[in-house]
Amino acid sequence: MLVSEFDYDLPEELIAQEPLSPRDHSRLMVLHRDTKTWEHRHFYDLPSYLAPGDVLVLNETRVFPARLLGKRAGTGGRVELLLVHPLPDGRWEGLVRPSRRLRTGDRLEFGDGRLVAQVEDDCGEGRRVVSLTADGKDVMAAIEAIGRVPVPPYIKKPLHDPGRYQTVYARNTGSVAAPTAGLHFTPELLQSIAQKGVHEVYITLHVGIGTFRPVRVENVEEHVMDEEFYEIPAKAAAEINHARSQGGRVVAVGTTVCRTLESAVGADGLLQRQSTSTDLFIRPGHQWRAVDALITNFHLPRSTLLMLVSSFAGREFVMAAYREAIEQRYRFYSFGDAMLIL
Repeated sequence: MLVSEFDYDLPEELIAQEPLSPRDHSRLMVLHRDTKTWEHRHFYDLPSYLAPGDVLVLNETRVFPARLLGKRAGTGGRVELLLVHPLPDGRWEGLVRPSRRLRTGDRLEFGDGRLVAQVEDDCGEGRRVVSLTADGKDVMAAIEAIGRVPVPPYIKKPLHDPGRYQTVYARNTGSVAAPTAGLHFTPELLQSIAQKGVHEVYITLHVGIGTFRPVRVENVEEHVMDEEFYEIPAKAAAEINHARSQGGRVVAVGTTVCRTLESAVGADGLLQRQSTSTDLFIRPGHQWRAVDALITNFHLPRSTLLMLVSSFAGREFVMAAYREAIEQRYRFYSFGDAMLIL
């Protein structure tokens, strides 16, 4: 399968530059896989598509201020470091700019020297391994104080409230990007869903840059995903297994939940408590075993996220729905509208 089969043209003005308020007033395109039809609704209509006994699975990862702006010691040149994830030995892997000028041994200073990064290894493609030290604080506290919440490069408008790039249920710090399907939920909407008899279950997958890395090969099958850490608590696994045994549907909130559940499901169709990493690349041909319905945003052309959604609902149906969404002037990408696939 060719990457070009997941391409489409999007008018630039349909790329959402800021989130709607209230969160649940975004539009919701509802796709029915069985009849290959769709409806145009709003996100606050979601409870009407859920039934008692269903389980809504949400990713409670929290985006941390991973973007650090500073200078190169000695020259004073401007540098940017995007922390990707911590390594087992306490160092960090990150992306640097300007990558061609930053070499092993360079010292980068942030927050007037309150946080220092020593470049220790060059991993290629702009990646570096750095050791971090903080002046008077632990490293994570310094990152929280100095760093900025990273937003995708297609969002040009300044984000005045960083909290709008977090879900209302974000708890476990570790992502460099938000699980954007969850941005539409409000506490009131979650309460309404729970009152309907739908179980709300929380798992964690820390979103890394690999999810958004461009597919640079021509054949889809040749693309390799980066690993991302996930955790399924024992309680969450038990509730999902029980719901399915009773005929309830597993409704995944976002592609991150899909990757987590599909990575963890056993040959018997059951989930177990897990704390590990996954490099699962879900694309057309994947045999779905853990997810029955999906809530997701509209994704970039030629992206692995669009390939995952196409795997779930069928490429031709999804691409037709995207053409309809463009014609109906839906808002796209992280701060855009949503899709419910049943």
